[in-house]
Amino acid sequence: MKLSFDQPLAGILEPVFAMRTENDLGVGDTDGVRQMIDWCHRHKLNVLQTLPINEISDDNSPYNAISSLAIEPTTIALAPRLLPDLPSKKFHEIASPELLTELRSGPVNYPKVKWLKRALLEVAFKSFLKREFNCESPRAQEFGDFMAENADWLSDYTLFRALMEQNGGSPAWDRWSPEHREPRRARTWLLGLPELRREEFGRQQLFYAYVQWIAFTQWQQVKAHGTARKVYLMGDIPFGVSRYSADVWANRSSFDLDWSGGAPPEKTFKVDPFTEKWGQNWGIPNYRWEELRRQNHEWWRTRVGNIQKVFHLYRIDHVLGLFRIYSFPWTPDRNAEFLPCTEAEAAEKTGGRLPGFKPFPDDTHEQRTANQAQGEALLRVVLESSGETTVVAEDLGCVPDYVPSTLEKLGIPGFRIPMLFRESNGTYSDPKNYPRLSLAQPATHDHPPLAAMWKECWANIDANQDLETSRRELRLMTDFAGLQHEAPPREFNDHLHEAYTRAVMGAASWLVVFQIQDVFAQTERFNTPGSVAATNWSHRLVPTIKQLDRDPRLVAKAKKFARAAWESGRSI
Repeated sequence: MKLSFDQPLAGILEPVFAMRTENDLGVGDTDGVRQMIDWCHRHKLNVLQTLPINEISDDNSPYNAISSLAIEPTTIALAPRLLPDLPSKKFHEIASPELLTELRSGPVNYPKVKWLKRALLEVAFKSFLKREFNCESPRAQEFGDFMAENADWLSDYTLFRALMEQNGGSPAWDRWSPEHREPRRARTWLLGLPELRREEFGRQQLFYAYVQWIAFTQWQQVKAHGTARKVYLMGDIPFGVSRYSADVWANRSSFDLDWSGGAPPEKTFKVDPFTEKWGQNWGIPNYRWEELRRQNHEWWRTRVGNIQKVFHLYRIDHVLGLFRIYSFPWTPDRNAEFLPCTEAEAAEKTGGRLPGFKPFPDDTHEQRTANQAQGEALLRVVLESSGETTVVAEDLGCVPDYVPSTLEKLGIPGFRIPMLFRESNGTYSDPKNYPRLSLAQPATHDHPPLAAMWKECWANIDANQDLETSRRELRLMTDFAGLQHEAPPREFNDHLHEAYTRAVMGAASWLVVFQIQDVFAQTERFNTPGSVAATNWSHRLVPTIKQLDRDPRLVAKAKKFARAAWESGRSI
């Protein structure tokens, strides 16, 4: 089903890992998503946005996945009542009360959570093989159908995952045993193994296929639940993929490993000296667009096909990269080496290459025309592959003027973040003047929540730092909320919070989304871009989803938020 831009909508953003339920295993899962759908339904909110749900790597970032096609196994809800292959006795032996008590408190403990879920999935897989797989049962047939339907990517993915096991669990394929570093050699190596060893390896591959079958099945069921509740799930496709992913390992010719994609230096993110001087080096390899075009963009078509199976709409993260991507001629592990360098010194180290936009900078009319044409062509492929799934584009950062016009031409909503969209005098633009074809959001997962921004401004004033800027921002936020005749309060109080919420809800934008922290005026954040910290991607809301409707203060906040959405005509 395609959502209509004629019906304004409102929703919330909450990463799956942040959802807390009474029965989770230390991280959010599909059961938590189902409960959040019900929560949104009770409050007449029609969109539930998550971050990417692809399988994560060691840094736990959903934007640095080891597969752009596979679903993260920790999102699977594991309990005997939810997975018929999981024996209750074995579940309780592995998931002891002491372990669950530890994991259910505080942020996500990824090493222990991953170990626990892996152990339970292995038990379930063994049970499935014994009871179902060789008996030609209906579930065995469903599993076979899943493998056949997804054969175009599942074969490479399961081989990659099994080879990771052979190489100490690391996805860094360029440091694997030489016979494993590329698919053809790996398959030749596999054929040369003794029969028993080959069968054992095949069983490992089958296990990873089983995990994906369970994951896709649960997510498709959750999507169907959202459809029934008129709560539409919004996913996320990162522009790039990790250098150390099954995608790059299996499709080497489609990626340019000599360049690392990122973002140029800009005013918003100054978390460290390197980011401020050179920009953000994400380490994602550039695409070889000519090669992808030669293949009719089949890899992108498969990627979009997978996401539309489990989401009603999705955003393309950093859509600017489809037009041109800011690129570094070195990988992030060398950032410290280049930090003290001048441009001349950096060029000497790299053979004359410097960070900049590729395929072209926007310096001339011809270059801008070429970049615009590439982005439009790629977005047409994305739209064609999306079918009835609605596409939204995150177009934040250093935005060339041809990007918004291209999105409008193709009927794709872009983003409007109040603090980033200002008039020439620095004041926030009037949200009533936002384009209809847009998504308005006070802050994304990469920004501090509103209450945190407010608190930081006052902390700067108390410390006698950035006095003029901080006082001005407090004034601008207060004015944006429609409180021009009131002094900025010391705290981000209920009055200011509700007024700011109503200002955003009153935007002309088709869709308004608030981070879950901004619904409840909380200060914790999900990520600080450009930084490596244990707090990134691990914060979980303290109350469980059911407790959100039991705590009087939280209930009052939710009701005010829902009322603002309803009164602005944003509820179906």
